[in-house]
Amino acid sequence: MKMTTGSLRLYVRRLASISFLMVFLPFVAGFSQCLAETITGAGATFPYPIYSKWAAAYQEVSGVKLNYQSIGSGGGIQQIKARTVDFGASDAPLEPQELEAAGLVQFPMVMGGIVPVVNLKGVKANEIKLDGETLAKIYLGEIKTWNDPRIKALNPTVNLPSTAITVVHRADGSGTTWIFTHYLAAVSPEWGKAVGADKAVNWPVGLGGKGNEGVASYVNRVNGAIGYVEYAYALQNRLITVSLKNRDGHFVVADDQTFRAAAASADWKHAPVGMKVVLVNGPGAGSWPITGATFILMYKDQPNPVKARSVLKFFDWCYKNGGDMAKELIYIPMPDEAVKMVEDMWTKEIRSGGKAVWPAN
Repeated sequence: MKMTTGSLRLYVRRLASISFLMVFLPFVAGFSQCLAETITGAGATFPYPIYSKWAAAYQEVSGVKLNYQSIGSGGGIQQIKARTVDFGASDAPLEPQELEAAGLVQFPMVMGGIVPVVNLKGVKANEIKLDGETLAKIYLGEIKTWNDPRIKALNPTVNLPSTAITVVHRADGSGTTWIFTHYLAAVSPEWGKAVGADKAVNWPVGLGGKGNEGVASYVNRVNGAIGYVEYAYALQNRLITVSLKNRDGHFVVADDQTFRAAAASADWKHAPVGMKVVLVNGPGAGSWPITGATFILMYKDQPNPVKARSVLKFFDWCYKNGGDMAKELIYIPMPDEAVKMVEDMWTKEIRSGGKAVWPAN
């Protein structure tokens, strides 16, 4: 067919447009995919060991990378509210009113135990027994040496030295502290009145360490020290744990069975908005008394549906495939009924441009 000069020019322009689209559209698609390849989060140090393990495994199967800053629950709440991360993480669950005011949703990711740890020459793991009232008096500064009669009364067969007790606590806003101080307030009216329970409190005595890592490091270095850390940090740093008297009057050791017994008392079905469940000092002969969940915070209104789905896909994968990895580090996976509640909430609450981002297509 014979083409005029004008027709030829039109044909060339169309061909150029098609060629441009063939080159440019894959770039756009690749760029959109790139946005979803790195997820950013910040917050609680309590779940950092398992988040790191999940992240490495998930990157292998999906190519998606998690950049998680272990800065403490207080920092995680600040960063999600400032919209500098895709999700925040906190062991201290926010109240429904605060979630609503900030436009956030909150859901539990995993459960675990906080354990008192000591550095005392000649003492073996779980050899020292403490009850909540005695532990509170140590942190109040009323019990100053390891051979104090109140400690000896609980440990008549242990050769306790006159070594001074060095109390170690968190220096940052911490969900681990939130759980620990809620426990002390539950077992000691004196603690509740004098100090209270929160992510950060006015500690009567002691040294402050940043993160679970900082507390573990101090306890490792100072003879006579006592601190509190998430159990995985005790394992990783080979710290000496103590036995604790639980609500039912039994001395129990920290392990997967006692954490699991405590987690079994969680009533997720009747939890308030944000699924705030406090597990400290719970019932059960075999329950560890300082147990808690750690939570994820995300915005209801997501600016980027691709990124939002990528974040939720990661959490969904962790729920469905990360249970054994959690158990290896002595965390307690969320029960199936709670996971269903969480993912139903994602469908109802998390939107982008007014449209649901979950379930993922």
